[in-house]
Amino acid sequence: MKWLLLLSLVALSECLIYKVPLVRKKSWRKNLIEHGLLEKTHPRNLARKYFPKEAATLAHVESMENYYDEEYFGTISIGTPAQDFTVIFDTGSSNLWVPSVYCSSVACTNHNQFNPEDSSTYEATSESVSIEYGTGSMTGILGYDTVTVGGIDDTNQIFGLSETEPGDNFYYAPFDGILGLGYPSISASDATPVFDNIWDQGLVSEDLFSVYLSSDDESGSVVIFGGIDSSYYTGSLHWVPVTEEGYWQITVDSITINGETIACSGSCQAIVDTGTSLLAGPTSAIDNIQSYIGASEDSSGEEVISCSAIYSLPDIVFTLNGVEFPLPASAYILEEGDRGL
Repeated sequence: MKWLLLLSLVALSECLIYKVPLVRKKSWRKNLIEHGLLEKTHPRNLARKYFPKEAATLAHVESMENYYDEEYFGTISIGTPAQDFTVIFDTGSSNLWVPSVYCSSVACTNHNQFNPEDSSTYEATSESVSIEYGTGSMTGILGYDTVTVGGIDDTNQIFGLSETEPGDNFYYAPFDGILGLGYPSISASDATPVFDNIWDQGLVSEDLFSVYLSSDDESGSVVIFGGIDSSYYTGSLHWVPVTEEGYWQITVDSITINGETIACSGSCQAIVDTGTSLLAGPTSAIDNIQSYIGASEDSSGEEVISCSAIYSLPDIVFTLNGVEFPLPASAYILEEGDRGL
């Protein structure tokens, strides 16, 4: 059985460890609101996609940027010489893909595009790939090349070169592509995920990776391949069994407020997804939470509450494998101007 490690005494979404066989700009969300695309990123749509100290020499750190507490992305390179791309490190999917010079969609025009003719190590295939996310989709071709991530030269890595990225979501995205960190079983076209290929080549000493997500638009977010850095957490480490090796799927024992079960009565299944910025769940469960905290629906269909409520609302407690992880109101209410969501 595989295990997912969560860290206590920190916010639930801040620091995650995955054991395998995570200049000021305009918010992506605000861009979508301004262009009438917010509905596509509504939580009900987002929900669809769905040891000891680290080794000193074989743990590799990939820095990430915190983009408005909405996305966390870092820079990788592909090819020889290197072509740079910013990617979301996404535990909710398993494929690596980037825009390419073959792409005909407007979304590719304002992002870096991979040109296989400029890489001496690129190997073409006749295979195609098609991926749908909770927001956005892509189609393209598969190829092999060297991918450099966290200082690791991952040779002979299969990845997608996008030919289409329909719609507007990826156009407004502050990143170029996506690097999936899920299990091979959910990889489109059976493409080997990056971490699996790295592990198969013996490039890391432990079959795990860990993720630290900074808060409040601060720097310092990282993915660590092959190890754990104890400087990123306080308290104890708690392993949670993976119930199905596709997404990083786990059992949630219960979700409570002030000792009262408000969702997930009798346990439920959930996925831990670094590529999704919101907590999403069944309508009835979310309605219970919204009702309990006194949120109401506004004219755009979003649940809102006064930002001042942050100081009086209780924690939402997620119990995982018998351990309670409290989520304070400051973490589950998103402040936007003079509104709180």
